[in-house]
Amino acid sequence: MSGEVDFNVGYPSWRAPMMGRNAVATSQPLAAQAGLRMLQQGGNAVDAAIATAMALTVVEPTGNGIGSDAFAIVWDGQQLHALNASGRAPAAWKQEDFAHLSAMPETGWDAVTVPGAVSAWVELAARFGSLPLTTLAQPAIEYARNGFPVSPLIGELWQRGYNKLRDQPGFSACFAPEGRPPRTGELFRNPAQADTLEKIAVTNGEAFYRGELAEKIVACAREHNASLTLDDLKNHQADWVTLLSRPFAGGSVHELPPNGQGIATLMALGILEQWDIGSYQPDSVAWLHLSIEAMKLALVDLDRYIADEDHLEFPAELLLSDEYLQSRAALIDPTKAGDFTFGAPSQSGTVYLSVADASGMMVSFIQSNYMGFGSGVVVPGTGISLQNRGAGFATDKAHPNVVAGGKRPFHTIIPAFALDSDGQPLMSFGLMGGPMQAQGHLQLALRIMLHKQNPQAAIDAPRWRIVAGREVSVEASIDRNTLAALRAMGHKLVVEDPLQSYNFGGAQVIVRDPQGFYIAATESRKDGQALVF
Repeated sequence: MSGEVDFNVGYPSWRAPMMGRNAVATSQPLAAQAGLRMLQQGGNAVDAAIATAMALTVVEPTGNGIGSDAFAIVWDGQQLHALNASGRAPAAWKQEDFAHLSAMPETGWDAVTVPGAVSAWVELAARFGSLPLTTLAQPAIEYARNGFPVSPLIGELWQRGYNKLRDQPGFSACFAPEGRPPRTGELFRNPAQADTLEKIAVTNGEAFYRGELAEKIVACAREHNASLTLDDLKNHQADWVTLLSRPFAGGSVHELPPNGQGIATLMALGILEQWDIGSYQPDSVAWLHLSIEAMKLALVDLDRYIADEDHLEFPAELLLSDEYLQSRAALIDPTKAGDFTFGAPSQSGTVYLSVADASGMMVSFIQSNYMGFGSGVVVPGTGISLQNRGAGFATDKAHPNVVAGGKRPFHTIIPAFALDSDGQPLMSFGLMGGPMQAQGHLQLALRIMLHKQNPQAAIDAPRWRIVAGREVSVEASIDRNTLAALRAMGHKLVVEDPLQSYNFGGAQVIVRDPQGFYIAATESRKDGQALVF
């Protein structure tokens, strides 16, 4: 990619791309610095990723916690590896218990599935790490015990989370101990979380799934008549899985298989290749229209078919076949917006960080409580906030994603990776933000891989987000004449307040230059930081 990156293209931003032989990019500066510390202590990219992830549970509790789920893609210097560390539903859950609901609960214990993030840290450290977990946990422990200043966006989201979840078990005692959430710039301490991280590190995760912490989690569940048991925690397993991929722009894009939504990005890219999307100028009316239409087609299939991989109606790869994607592309009208239904392929599933080191190892990692603080449930005396991934299930027994005991729910969080034409790493990238994630992956891949925009420009560029049907939210920075033309084509556009720009996700990207260094970029809509040396 040397000489191909366009550093002249730019969009309004406070940030510039960072370049160096080692890089960390994530959504909170203190967490990025935790990863950098590990690299400077002789650790590798996986060590840095774990330290960053653990620190994020402390300094960005509005998006993740110790009770999160996680996914990762690792380039070990030779090949890609993928880890699904999302948890399963408690074994006692039954579809009949939720059948009277139109949607799954989003708060409280009825939204909590087994947390998987801790198992991700343990698995990654065991297979690829070079430093002990006790060392990797140290920055997070220090932030929790000594306190950290709350950064601006996180302060705002903390207040919103408090307004929604203050009455959930353990929430206010942990996150609003003075009767209110901390304000931007205030120091916040969480000594209970520091103790918990120490126990996880010393026991290599055993305390969380089989020991003292597991017993506290289950005791809290029992107190609130919840279904989660010690056996549910003991039986949890993170799985190494085979990535899905599509060729694109001379290289290839790689996503985890279901239960995540990464397949939607691959489908949309495949559909756009049928339209020769590279022949259109980025940000032009035609480019935006085709991109939106391709993503809409992918999302309706995602909504209909994607579930835990063990419960799919057919292999996910069928949705990526050339024949099927050609048939979907043929549904796009280049002159007007469509309102699509799902197809039928022939038969024969947040916080994000990216790290790269001088040895060539790269990591794409994401972990999340799902909706902000997640379920709102915090296990007393531990600082363990629990995700609400159960909300990702369907209640309709005819849907492949219907709720069931021991089953993984549909997941929004997805890390991504791209290789170049020689099968060498091109970039580690991701964009947190619920249903925005697959859409954001598409927009980043188009800009960086096809149009050679530098990663910071690709992040800063105006974004769009499909809501439903023909409704699309767009950023106010898109040209007004372009918006008028899209409306004339039938798109129902909602221009969002620039102060709500975080609704369009938070991206982190590290691009590898063949000369032996990295180009790192971080989200200009959030509090993040890209660090290099």
